[in-house]
Order: sequence, then C-alpha cells, then structure tokens
Amino acid sequence: MKKLVMVDCISQFRIRYCVEVEDNIDHALDHVTIYEHDPEKLGEFSQYHIGCNIISHREIDKKEYLRMFDEDNDYLKNWDEEQKLQYINKIDYSKP
Repeated sequence: MKKLVMVDCISQFRIRYCVEVEDNIDHALDHVTIYEHDPEKLGEFSQYHIGCNIISHREIDKKEYLRMFDEDNDYLKNWDEEQKLQYINKIDYSKP
C-alpha cells in the first residue's frame, strides 16, 4: 500500500543587490531592508541556491493532504480534488 509523506524543508538562497549611495554605506543596507519585496525599487543583481534542508517529515492521509493543500494554497481552494492531487510527487520504482 502506498503512503503519503509530507516533507517540510527550508530552502536558502544567497541574493545580491548592488546599491549606489552618496556617503553612508548603511543607507544601502536600509534600502535593501525597506525595498526587498518591491522589484520596481530594488533590482536583484544575482542569486545562488545554497541548498535545501529537511526539517521534518510525517505520514499523512488523503484527507490531511487536502486540508493542508487548502490551508497552504487558499487561493486554489476552488480547485477540484483531482487538480489538487496532481501536486503529489510520485517515485517511479520501475527505473533503477
């Protein structure tokens, strides 16, 4: 019998911004802090994926999966069950 396992991870990125300042270097830090979520005022220079760290895992059933799907993706609540279940990753055990 197949099982569903929910795996929680933290994914980390190193993101760089280049900021021109007049005199005070700290203004660059303030600018990034204030505008980090506003791409019109802060353009990203580059990013590098550092890695993904698993922080927990647990077995869940289909009912719990659907509850969590609606909770985490509330803007997709109106999707039917079949659409929601498409986000389950399936291991192909037939390949080595």
